[in-house]
Amino acid sequence: MLSLLVPGGTGQLGRDLAALSSPEIDVVAPGSAELDVTSAGAVVAAVSALAERAREAGATPLVINAAAYTAVDAAETDERRAFAVNVDGPRVLAAVCSSRRVPLVHVSTDYVFAGNADRPYEPEDDLEPHSAYGRTKAAGEDAVLGSGAQAWVVRTSWVYGASGSNFVKTMVRLEGERETLSVVDDQHGAPTWSADLASGLLELGRSIVEGHGPSRRILHCTGGGETTWFGFTRAIFEELGADPERVKPCTTEEFPRPAPRPAYSVLSNKSWVDAGLTPLRPWRDGLAAYFAAARR
Repeated sequence: MLSLLVPGGTGQLGRDLAALSSPEIDVVAPGSAELDVTSAGAVVAAVSALAERAREAGATPLVINAAAYTAVDAAETDERRAFAVNVDGPRVLAAVCSSRRVPLVHVSTDYVFAGNADRPYEPEDDLEPHSAYGRTKAAGEDAVLGSGAQAWVVRTSWVYGASGSNFVKTMVRLEGERETLSVVDDQHGAPTWSADLASGLLELGRSIVEGHGPSRRILHCTGGGETTWFGFTRAIFEELGADPERVKPCTTEEFPRPAPRPAYSVLSNKSWVDAGLTPLRPWRDGLAAYFAAARR
């Protein structure tokens, strides 16, 4: 038995983690309205309740932190709030997990890197975030790993899912509104279906509570392979049965945003595989599975 607490449980990843609940996995996935991770009192109560629930059920407790401030552009002018959720929150959560001896898995992002590499990033590569969002996520990683908790950081990228707002949903909407669409073709990354990521995080969680968690405390987990936003959008159009030629490439300079985007933020999944964990399916297969699930 596994007793799982998922802060950020109403986000797209949180909902997919909650959907993994079964007779062997007891999942409680509160949203920010139910569990504000920046409130020490609320976190103490939630983690204590988790530990007690696990004890009564003869289960092992685990926290997977999916709570985050992810509005990348808004963070440029609201860094204080982003810092509170992405740094103070994980710090509080990790401290309570440490005191209650509850393992913690914390989800992070490709934005902690500069995005100027010529090969996929490894966990030990130097961090050089160029956005407020990236800076707060990097600081959150430090807070978790320096807490003394039994904690792991899992970085991922370009996440989309059935819940909330995301790139895939935006492109689906725009396909129905515009004859042609210009999409950036000089930013490279690895799209990751949140349902695949949730399954991967659960596999990691099981390995931790069974006593053979990875020795490396930072891991990368994304959909396999890489593409650009342009290539990603063409694949979305293909899944919709729309003509991918309607999608036209453009440059980052032609589509400026408040927050700088990494030009190359592909994460190497070698650390994940080396830990004996199952790699996520190739990103294109994950996208097809996402649409197949949406049609059911």
